[in-house]
Amino acid sequence: MFDKKIYQERRRKLREKVGKGVILFIGNDECGMNYEDNTYPYRQDSSFLYFFGQPYAGLNAVIDIDNDREIIFGDELSIDHIVWMGNQPTIHEKAELAGISDTRPAADLKGYLNKAKASGQQIHYLPPYRDAHRIRLWELLDVKPGEEQPSVDLIKAVVDLRNHKQPEEIEEIEKACRVTADMHIEATKVLRVGMRECEVSAALEAVAQANGCALSFPTIATVNGQTLHNHYHGNLVKEGDMLLVDAGAETPEGYAGDMSSTICAGKKFTDRQRLIYDLQVASHLAAVSDLRPGKPFVEVYEHAAEVICDGLKGLGIMKGDPKEAVKAGAHAMFFPCGLGHMMGMDVHDMENLGEVWVGYDGKPKSTQFGRKSLRLARPLEEGFVLTIEPGVYFIPELIDYWGSEKRFADFIDYNELNKWRDFGGIRNEEDYLITADGARLLGKKIPLKAEEVEALR
Repeated sequence: MFDKKIYQERRRKLREKVGKGVILFIGNDECGMNYEDNTYPYRQDSSFLYFFGQPYAGLNAVIDIDNDREIIFGDELSIDHIVWMGNQPTIHEKAELAGISDTRPAADLKGYLNKAKASGQQIHYLPPYRDAHRIRLWELLDVKPGEEQPSVDLIKAVVDLRNHKQPEEIEEIEKACRVTADMHIEATKVLRVGMRECEVSAALEAVAQANGCALSFPTIATVNGQTLHNHYHGNLVKEGDMLLVDAGAETPEGYAGDMSSTICAGKKFTDRQRLIYDLQVASHLAAVSDLRPGKPFVEVYEHAAEVICDGLKGLGIMKGDPKEAVKAGAHAMFFPCGLGHMMGMDVHDMENLGEVWVGYDGKPKSTQFGRKSLRLARPLEEGFVLTIEPGVYFIPELIDYWGSEKRFADFIDYNELNKWRDFGGIRNEEDYLITADGARLLGKKIPLKAEEVEALR
């Protein structure tokens, strides 16, 4: 945990932004994988962690703005818990570390909320993302699952606070990014023809564990880079393959790193691979050069996409004006995802609160294929932490689907494109902090340019 003054200041700012009412925070409970006592790895709700610092299951909290109260609700461990888990601090002792002196039994929470409602106070809560949260809201507020009405005022306040990273948060993200970089460097060093994907995954995940970190998301390590989120690790790496790795570490404080690498299976990329790899790097570096406060991220995305279209035009795969191709959406054949996303206590920071608030500041999202997957579009601000991860993908199913309709035939030469249908996909990813006058790379540098990758092979 951070110093308690940090949590007190976060809650003070939240109360000021929301203004009135009672703010309810539902903490996460343990969840069984295949029976009750065999649980998934525990992870506290990020907003609960942000405002209260408590990484323990079985806790809920309220901030009663009108009556100037902050309360953590939960039950002390029984002797049965202590036998299996060991002795732990009391809830009061835990709460004191976050600057809260008022703790009450879990059973008292419903009565407190009922009294608040009866007195006309508004109960603010965030969007639920687990069925257990929805059931809890039903029990506490008589809000049936599917009928929740999260507080927009609370969402906007939380997003504004968590989007602007403070020095102690940046330090934690730097830790996560340094470990994440070491994970990718290890993968680049150990990969050999004849290995299975799972062997590379095991090697890089061991780096996280050895540094006392968890994974910030399930590792992607695949020779089928054209599948954007491929979590299957059973393929054999063959000569001429490339392995796309997307992996990150999470610190004990809950802050994430997120990086991607594309690694040649042999000592060097083939000439054909190098053409597309260098194009992806050019797009990546173009995006990085645009990062600064005030720059709408959607424009950074469009610039990165135009570089890809221009490069593919040089290979005869695309044609026409790259800017017009991007405007029409033809680039999404090769770049069907976003350019990056906010990152912090969640690897896709606050995605449960809604991309329209986190990445769009309330503005509507595009419905265009490819562009609709852009998680971040708003003007950048100092203190934002985000990823840069353009990709170039050759997806046979998408090639066949669009090709059968001759979609964007003014921009795509399908005869040439089909010569590349078995190529796969390339993605590299770095994490950046927006500073007062530009942007700063977070964590240590990982290989990006082809010659840097080959130097470690």
